[in-house]
Amino acid sequence: MGAVVRGTGAYLPAAVRTNAEVAQRLGTTEDWIVERTGIRQRHVAAAHEHTSDLAYEAGRRALDDAGLDAADLDLVLVATITPDAPMPSVAVLTARRLGATCAAVDVGAACAGFVYGLGMACGLLSGGVARRVLLVGAELLTRWVDPEDRATAALFGDGAGAVVLTADAATDAGRGVCAVRLGGDPAHVDALTLEDGLIRMHGPRVFKQAVRHVTDVSLAACEAAGWRVEDVDWIVPHQANARVIAAIGKRLGVAPERLLVNIGRSGNTSAASIPVALDEAARDGRLVRGQRVVLTGLGAGFVWGAVALRW
Repeated sequence: MGAVVRGTGAYLPAAVRTNAEVAQRLGTTEDWIVERTGIRQRHVAAAHEHTSDLAYEAGRRALDDAGLDAADLDLVLVATITPDAPMPSVAVLTARRLGATCAAVDVGAACAGFVYGLGMACGLLSGGVARRVLLVGAELLTRWVDPEDRATAALFGDGAGAVVLTADAATDAGRGVCAVRLGGDPAHVDALTLEDGLIRMHGPRVFKQAVRHVTDVSLAACEAAGWRVEDVDWIVPHQANARVIAAIGKRLGVAPERLLVNIGRSGNTSAASIPVALDEAARDGRLVRGQRVVLTGLGAGFVWGAVALRW
């Protein structure tokens, strides 16, 4: 596909909202939240922070990790459903602050946004439209949560993660994107929405569809890459809910230790969750060059996708 991950970066706001705070408002317990979500805390942006601020910090760190300057970029993609404003896009604002002069556009696929953005970046890189792409997943979700809603109040956090992608897989044997598979079914547009300023979710429907479609698309990506799922070193799912992740792992036949999971510390950060998990694993040494990795997730709508790559 002509796309190699050259650097990673992440940014989580300093402030943390604990389960104790959420549980008190909901009239429940911290253990109840952990049992149903796997989440123990989530990061919350400061009042002065916007989605573009989070995206900038993650993007800057990814560029540093890749050893590139913003001036080297041909494209900035930002996956988000929480833009600073309807226009200009978060991607444009991020590019400006980084000092990049290049194409820039947002990707709106909710929790599948990073996977969709990666698929788009691969197509542009392999087609010769771009050679260096900064892809960011950034969300500021805590401002859109109803604190009285048991279905969502404990789930969402703020954060951003980023990767730098370059078009040189042919000269870098053993690394790069091997397959992309995307899908969707608009029959479920009402199951997860952000309307009238609040996130609303039908939990059982989201759970069922996520487990089904994320499992299927992950297997499809492995097949397209010529891999058996048992040969995959890491499955990196969108960090939606610990129970969803466990069910997906079980259906795939993947041992829990081969799932990259950080939801307990960060909560559900939508499009940011996969790149944040990648950055953590890259920096602590769990991700090793040449490993087979599958990134996968489902977003509102529903839309879903998976990317198979060699790290």
